Amino acid sequence: MGKELKTNAMRFLDKNKIDYEIKVYQCDEFIDGITVANALGQPLEETFKTLVAKGKSGNYYCFLIPVALELDLKKAAKSVEEKSVELIHVKDINKITGYVRGGCTPIGMKKQFMTVVHNSAENLPLFYISGGRIGTQIRLSPQKLISAIRGKFNNIILIQGE
Repeated sequence: MGKELKTNAMRFLDKNKIDYEIKVYQCDEFIDGITVANALGQPLEETFKTLVAKGKSGNYYCFLIPVALELDLKKAAKSVEEKSVELIHVKDINKITGYVRGGCTPIGMKKQFMTVVHNSAENLPLFYISGGRIGTQIRLSPQKLISAIRGKFNNIILIQGE
């Protein structure tokens, strides 16, 4: 892949010698992660979306969860030792992360934020995350990602009835 086609996420993975596979799809405008997973034939439970939140302290955090599930803000806050967290507004994604909605990934951001990956990824050999731009997915080891960004696994999804 040519240098001009590499995203910051890919450059980060290359620099850290982390193997990854790129999956590209045609997309003029981002719809949602479920549509992307279905278009690429990826299992929903192996395709993760990146959500960025701001804690009561003012710090920012990344949360990765399966595309079909919902983030539990209370569990997310507890996982990063905050009183509360609130998802950032879509209009602020680029300013805070350097990425756009649908292309946001926890690697290669303007600043590396504490990242928590839902613990369902802990036993997956590989999973899919955004490649750093709309139309690109990266398949890699969740364990190697966690190690490279000093993140952690935790139960951060909303479960109906809890």
